[in-house]
Amino acid sequence: MPSGKPSGKRSHQLLFSEAIAQPKVMAAQQSSSNPAPVLADSRTLDASDRILQEITVVGRHLEAMDLKITELSAASASIRTDIACFSEKVADLDQCLSNLEDHIGMPPEHDAELLSLRGKITDLEDRSRRDNVRFFCIPEKKNAKAPISNYSFGVCCLSSPV
Repeated sequence: MPSGKPSGKRSHQLLFSEAIAQPKVMAAQQSSSNPAPVLADSRTLDASDRILQEITVVGRHLEAMDLKITELSAASASIRTDIACFSEKVADLDQCLSNLEDHIGMPPEHDAELLSLRGKITDLEDRSRRDNVRFFCIPEKKNAKAPISNYSFGVCCLSSPV
């Protein structure tokens, strides 16, 4: 018998083999000293051979299970890595969403500038509709008392660019 525990995948099979081999050795020693119980010893040896075969089959199944467990461990490690990657992406998306919600909730900083630009656009549109002609000395309100001869029309009324 070995002094220490066997290690590795074959440890189960070695332990069972040693446990079965010990009675075989003892039975062989008894049969050589006492020839009468030879028939009983052969039955015991046959039974122990069957048990050894079944233990060998169980050992193979254990080795197959060890291999499957190793494969499952590798697969679960891969899945853990993928989950960690997805967790990081979800955290990044949460941060981006939080930033967007904060930005949407706050009023724009350039409201005054936006209103000014809208006013300028409206003025430019109004000027384009008027063909950019300006009349001077014509009151905006109706003035029935002023004679029409006081108003001058033509080239002299146009503003000069200088």
